[in-house]
Amino acid sequence: MELNKYFDHTLLKPDATLAGIDKLVDEAKRYHFASVCVNPDFVKHCSEALKGTDVNVCTVIGFPLGANVPEIKALEAKRAVLDGATEVDMVLNVSKVKDGDYAYVENEIRLIKEAVGDILLKVILETCLLTDEEVVESCKAAERAGADYVKTSTGFSKGGATPHHVALMRKTVGDRLGVKASGGIHNKAEALAMIEAGASRIGASASVAIMEEK
Repeated sequence: MELNKYFDHTLLKPDATLAGIDKLVDEAKRYHFASVCVNPDFVKHCSEALKGTDVNVCTVIGFPLGANVPEIKALEAKRAVLDGATEVDMVLNVSKVKDGDYAYVENEIRLIKEAVGDILLKVILETCLLTDEEVVESCKAAERAGADYVKTSTGFSKGGATPHHVALMRKTVGDRLGVKASGGIHNKAEALAMIEAGASRIGASASVAIMEEK
């Protein structure tokens, strides 16, 4: 197993500095992580810094609440791609899920997928706020809308990834979509538990510490 290739090496803190982003980029290049995941205002910088490497540039849309109107999310996603993003993680509208309005959820995801085209789109469910049924229905909506991945969490709510939710998401999407586990993954045992449950990608800020763990 190439554990390094599971990681989206992440820095999404509101007080992230350019020096911190440069450190993230250097670590991603050294370990050949799948991507760096940064806020949209750092995408262009990371794209230039990672040109010619095997590390993708991932960003987050509608982050962290998912409550922006769909047109704004789509515009944000389109701009991120223009700036060099090669993967996009979007937060779905959790309120609409709680209201059972899956037509809205599906249409919003489809609008953003149309905006990013062939770029990999991951849909963040924020599983800690959802029932199992809502997780399943959100996964189905994401698949119908053309998303490439479903993802557990932003890491900014009341909980992060759990093996239970990862397994439920994997069971729902089968091998048709990827499943990304993120939020609260601090060590190798936790990362491996997510992979065992069905995760094909891990979002973590502790990626280097996990790789260096004995």
